Amino acid sequence: MSVTWLRKLMDVFLCCEAEFKAILLMGRDPTQISKPPFDRLVPEMLDRSIKALDICTAVVNGIDSVRHYQRLAEIAVAALEQRPLGDGNVRRAKRALANLLIALSIEDKENVSGGGRSGGSSAASKGGATIGQLKSSSWAVGRNWSAAKQIHAMTANLAPPRGNEAAGLPLPMFIMSTVTVFVMWVLTAAVPCQERAGLANHLPVPKHLNWAQSLVGIHEKIGDEWKKKEKKGSAGLMEEMTRMEKLGHSLIEFADGFHYPAEKEAAESAAAQVAEMAEICRRMEEELVPLQQQIREVFHRIVRSRAEILEVLEQAAKLSAPVV
Repeated sequence: MSVTWLRKLMDVFLCCEAEFKAILLMGRDPTQISKPPFDRLVPEMLDRSIKALDICTAVVNGIDSVRHYQRLAEIAVAALEQRPLGDGNVRRAKRALANLLIALSIEDKENVSGGGRSGGSSAASKGGATIGQLKSSSWAVGRNWSAAKQIHAMTANLAPPRGNEAAGLPLPMFIMSTVTVFVMWVLTAAVPCQERAGLANHLPVPKHLNWAQSLVGIHEKIGDEWKKKEKKGSAGLMEEMTRMEKLGHSLIEFADGFHYPAEKEAAESAAAQVAEMAEICRRMEEELVPLQQQIREVFHRIVRSRAEILEVLEQAAKLSAPVV
């Protein structure tokens, strides 16, 4: 899951959300979505949207942590690009790489901390978000908040419509809810997000439905990788982070065996790895902030759509009220 791929996922999700809202609301009698089965399905969908907002909040914080990893990697790159490469440069790079690897392997409960409710309007947390006292953003979730439990709660009552409902509006409602849960699950697996134990087990994907086949394949691939990473502790499955971790281990080995002047073969190999690390940092510099902005846009889009649906329900209640 590269940053570029995650950005494309956000674009697709925003398109799906806009199309679904048009299907749900445009040209429709407001009283329709207040009648069975919508009197049950709509509140459940609105409840999922609240949980999605919390996940967006946690992921925005998590991207701040990833930007911290980027800065540690940049320190190491700057030190190892010095020519001639001396002992002092290598020691500085090793310290940055060691902090990077610690940050990339910390347990979920240590990844992100913060106080207050979600929504982007709470006061900035004064607690550290990652190794190195990285300050969390103003978007924060409570200390006891759990990404895995949030995903699990979003799947409650999420079942394919049956009978006559399968050919009507309940079907696109189910599809959109499934897509929303899937996207939130991907985000929590990709970036640092607190309390993700058992995350791979919290997404029941409808494997028998034709439209879900691509989603099922992605879910299984990410789920298998998550189970491997979860055993040793991982900040996330973002491709750049995973590659950064491998390069960090290799460059620390180079630093441990370094003696001035460096052997030509070892120096050339290290230089290639430093160049790759620099390219990863460049991609992160270009794309992490736009990704963060997209997730904020998802947050605000969900807020607006939820408000519009609540307004329609209010209209339906007025139309259905007996005339006195």
